[in-house]
Amino acid sequence: MRRSSIDLEVLRYIVTAAQTGKLSRAAKLLGVETATLSRKVAAAENELGLTFFERSNSGIRPTAGGRNLLAHAGRVIADVDAFMRASRSNAAGEIGQIRLGIRMPTVGHPAQALLKAWQNRHPKVELILYEMNERDLMTAIEERRLDVAFMTKHTLWPHAVAAPLWRERILAALPQGHRLERRKAVTWEHLSEETLLVQGWEESQTAREFYASFMGSGVRYSSHAASKLSVLSLVSAGLGITLVTASQAEVRVPGVVIKPIAEENAWLEVKLVWVPENEEAVVGRFVAFMRDEARSRKFV
Repeated sequence: MRRSSIDLEVLRYIVTAAQTGKLSRAAKLLGVETATLSRKVAAAENELGLTFFERSNSGIRPTAGGRNLLAHAGRVIADVDAFMRASRSNAAGEIGQIRLGIRMPTVGHPAQALLKAWQNRHPKVELILYEMNERDLMTAIEERRLDVAFMTKHTLWPHAVAAPLWRERILAALPQGHRLERRKAVTWEHLSEETLLVQGWEESQTAREFYASFMGSGVRYSSHAASKLSVLSLVSAGLGITLVTASQAEVRVPGVVIKPIAEENAWLEVKLVWVPENEEAVVGRFVAFMRDEARSRKFV
């Protein structure tokens, strides 16, 4: 048995003709000649062996069989239109998903300002966070399990593709009642006499190496494979001090006192890292937006 088929264009002709009740009116709406529309509808009727319309001097009216098939035709057209809209939105980067890796929690300013601006501009893009140590972030980016990552400059690997996003002051977190609590500000020399609690994993001690660039090699370090909040809880318990960024200091931890560091180099830079070969339009849009937004707000 021969399989009959009609294309989407003809389905649109048939549905529009049924909606208007006149071939001439439907042809005008569709931007085709009435003779062309009439010929296409007749060909479809011959192909399917079904009369769609009863024709008269006053116009056309769907037959019983035509009414049954018109409902299906309308759904097909709606589904195809939805498919095309979704395709265009994906191609333009208007919908999709961003897998964002982070080393530091995205609390406070300016991280939240950038993410909020992105979400306001692209509400249909799903943003999923993955908090990892720097070693895992590097591997996930290179293996394309992450699309982008926020990483501090000192944790980047050679040849990483990155753009600056913002700079943050580094502050000292001390336990309440600490001998330095009464000072308005502290120095690296003051802090070098303390036990410095840092986040660290066996395969990665970049935080320790970063702090050593400020405070020298004689500092007593205590490394913990834990979140920054857990490290701050140890500070509150009096086990040592730690360093935090200005945004991290916006989260208040009971028993912890934050002090500014009176040093010119007490800051760090956060960069956006990505895989340049990523072909997802939404990822390219995210990279461009973050880079431009950070520049326009003068975060760097």
